[in-house]
Formats: sequence, C-alpha cells, structure tokens
Amino acid sequence: MLQSLAGSSCVRLVEQHRSAWCFALLVLGYLLYLVFGAVVFSSVELPYEDLLRQELGKLKQRFLEEHACLSEQQLEQFLMRVLEASNYGVSVLSNASGNWNWDFTSSLFFASTVLSTTGYGHTVPLSDGGKAFCIIYSVIGIPFTLLFLTAVVQRIIVYVTRRPVLYFHIRWGFSKQVVAIIHAIVLGFITVSCFFLIPAAIFSVLEDDWNFLESFYFCFISLSTIGLGDYVPGEGYNQKFRELYKIGITCYLLLGLIAMLVVLETFCELHELKKFRKLFYVKKDKEEDQVHIMEHDQLSFSSISDQAASMKDDQKANEPFVTSQSPTSNDSSPNN
Repeated sequence: MLQSLAGSSCVRLVEQHRSAWCFALLVLGYLLYLVFGAVVFSSVELPYEDLLRQELGKLKQRFLEEHACLSEQQLEQFLMRVLEASNYGVSVLSNASGNWNWDFTSSLFFASTVLSTTGYGHTVPLSDGGKAFCIIYSVIGIPFTLLFLTAVVQRIIVYVTRRPVLYFHIRWGFSKQVVAIIHAIVLGFITVSCFFLIPAAIFSVLEDDWNFLESFYFCFISLSTIGLGDYVPGEGYNQKFRELYKIGITCYLLLGLIAMLVVLETFCELHELKKFRKLFYVKKDKEEDQVHIMEHDQLSFSSISDQAASMKDDQKANEPFVTSQSPTSNDSSPNN
C-alpha cells in the first residue's frame, strides 16, 4: 500500500514538473555531447600535433646546424615576426599570392564574412581605426543582416514550403504531416546537392591544393557560419580572375546561407519537431494567464476612464464663462 502511494506521488511529481526534468536532461545531454566532442578531437588530432611538433623541431635544429652564423634567438625573432604577419594575411613566401588583401573585392569578401558571422580570420584589420570601424560596422550590420535574412526567408518559405505542402494536401488529399516530412527531406537533399556537393566539385577543380573532401569541408564550415579559416578560396598563387572569383564566392555564401535558413525553417515547422521542442519549454498555467489578462484589462479600463475624466476636466476648464439661465425665465419670456 505504501509503495503504491509512494509510486503514485513520484509519478505525479514528475508529471507536474515534466518541463523542468526535460530541460535538465537537455542540459546534461548537451554537456555530455561537449565532452564527447573533446574526447574524440583530442584522440584524433593530438598524435598529428605531436608529429608536427617533432618535425618542426628537427627542421629548426638542422637549419641552425647548417647556418652556424645565425643564433637561435635571432631565428626565433624572425619566425615570430613572420608568424605575426601571417596572422594578418601577409606572407613572405615567394610563391604566395601577390594580390593585396584589402583591395575592393577582398574587402567585399571580408565584409560579407563579418556580417554573416562566418569570420574566417585569414584577413583581419591591421590599424586601430580599422579595428574600431569593424566593431561599429558589426554592431549595426549583424542585426541588419539578421533582419534582412529573416525577411527574405519569410518570403521564400511561402512559395518553397507552405504552398507546395498545402497544394498536395488539398489537391490530392494526402496527409499534411506526411507531405511536410517528405517535402522537408526532398528540399534538404536538393540543398545539399546544389550548395554542398556541386560547389565542392567545383572548388576541387579551381583550387589546386584541395581535394573533394577538403572542398566539401570548406562548404560546410562556411555555410554553417563556423568559419575556421583553415581553407579560404582565392588565396592561391597567381589565382586567375581573382576579383571575379571573390565576388562569386561572396554571392555563393549569401545564397547558401539563405538556403540553409529556409531548410532549417522548413524542418522547424514539422509537427513532430514542434511537439519535441515543447518538451523543453516553460509551460504557463491557463489560470495564471487568465489572471494576467484580467489584471491587464482592469488596468487598461481604469487608465481609459482616468483619461476620459481628465479630458472632460480639461474641456470644462477651456470653455468660456457663460451665465446659465434658469428654465423659469426661459418659459416666461414668450408670455411677456
């Protein structure tokens, strides 16, 4: 008897706080996913980092042995300066790109990566004025970009998602949920093909040092706005039609970002995903909502009545002084 009562009370407690329990599981799952990613990246990349460190150490030691006139301190100072310039997109190598990093097309590409929050990091402002302008430009431009993308996606999704689903539902009588799921899968496949697979094949041809996997990696890192900056197109030695190439990449990133948002919004509108998201949201009681509505209505009615009374008082104060005649005098005037 006691066990059944305890079990029913526990079930009742869980049901009353289901949203809080789901949110706690969400936080725990996210933390575990972070730890899982850290473990995998560390186990995969750490051996390669160790090999690279050993290789660089051997090259440095061999160079110092072959150039005895150069001290290790002088070499490290030179390398520090070279690495510092490389972080700003300037290279001292003879086979590096001879194009400027801040011509118009490169600056346009940089502005697009800033506003889309991709931020490859291969080119950064050198001067204090450029850094200050980048802050101001981003503070205004990023919300402006979000507003622009939201307006564009809102218009596109009507013709790409909602109307086709509604047409198949009304015209052919299919279930709306089934049509929405199939449409989302087809739209996702088309987007992956047009903005990942085909561009990856093109980049693998145009970029000499990129294979298909590296090109696909660049497309995903760019359109997901991660922007690690380890692969940046148009930075090769003697790149042909570099200005036109940079403008094309800028258009590709903008269109690809819009396509990604359209697909994401399409999946978010699925009924199943909406139900799943509601598990982690805070649920308000209907009684509390009704109380808030009644309080709001009472405040609004009282404020309206107060405003009306104050307006009447103002009108009376502004009216000219007129002596009121008694009704008896008005009645007696015709008799006279």
